Amino acid sequence: MKLFVFPLCIILLLNHADCSEIPAGFFTNHTNNWAVLVDASRFWFNYRHVANVLSVYRSVKKLGIPDSHIILMLADDMACNPRNPRPATVFNNANQHINVYGSDVEVDYRGDEVTVERLVRLLTGRLEPSTPPTKRLLTDDRSNVLIYMTGHGGDGFLKFQDAEEITSTELADAFEQMWQQRRYNNIFFMIDTCQAASMYEKFYSPNILAVASSQVGEDSLSHHLDSSLGVYVIDKYTYHALDFMEKLRKDSKKSMADFLRVCPRHQCVSTVGVRSDLFPRNPADVRVTEFFGSVRHVERTDRLVDLGDGDAETPVAVGTRAETAAPAPAGSYRYVAQFPVMS
Repeated sequence: MKLFVFPLCIILLLNHADCSEIPAGFFTNHTNNWAVLVDASRFWFNYRHVANVLSVYRSVKKLGIPDSHIILMLADDMACNPRNPRPATVFNNANQHINVYGSDVEVDYRGDEVTVERLVRLLTGRLEPSTPPTKRLLTDDRSNVLIYMTGHGGDGFLKFQDAEEITSTELADAFEQMWQQRRYNNIFFMIDTCQAASMYEKFYSPNILAVASSQVGEDSLSHHLDSSLGVYVIDKYTYHALDFMEKLRKDSKKSMADFLRVCPRHQCVSTVGVRSDLFPRNPADVRVTEFFGSVRHVERTDRLVDLGDGDAETPVAVGTRAETAAPAPAGSYRYVAQFPVMS
């Protein structure tokens, strides 16, 4: 079961307040991270796509994003596939020393639940009213969202379940709806499929940084085979991206510019594509953990910060003793709802 912890957001009204009381950087444009991880392929021979997405899942959890902020979609469950000689496991390397399925994987959408319609509804917040919070993308305009997709694709589409396709136009329109609804601060879009760059060509919404494993007209290739499983276990681009992320810690200073240089052509064979014209910041100034981790911006202060509502004296603890703060001017502060309103 997932446990949701929503930060208490406090909005400062500047008409009466003394700004010197508030620590520098107390209010930021980015307060939480989410990840949407999608494997769109089924069937045993597509084992590597499940390994791809579970490997990214493992990395973002290690860097601090909790399961409550991760939406994991698996079109096929290789751990339970009757062809799997080692049930309840999925490996991303031939040595089989890392079981990326693990003991604490929380799959939100599995099998036939993974459809184009459900992905679009998830992104735009238009799920059925009966959908539990654990299957909802409860983001806001201060959320950085990592969206990773893997599977079989072509020029302008990604196949789902070998039965339908999501087009680059549909994905671009879903992101625009998210922007209009204030459902993200920044998006990092990452896709590993053939002709992957075609999937970000139609994007037109602001604050989106995108990377793709291959250019239009190129295939995205597998990395290596596990002979005991009889299938390829990971794709080249995701393999090298994971090699980069495995070396990161939560306090890493590595930038998105460093990450975008992962897997040059001599390693990937395909040409990695990057689109940054919609992104307002220089990727060199953005830490990888702003998308792949969950680092809170915390600044310690010994000064009193009065967060009262102006109706009564409010005790404020400083260090180990409690003091009574002077009454705040009426209307100085107000509290916003802790839980988002379900549409």
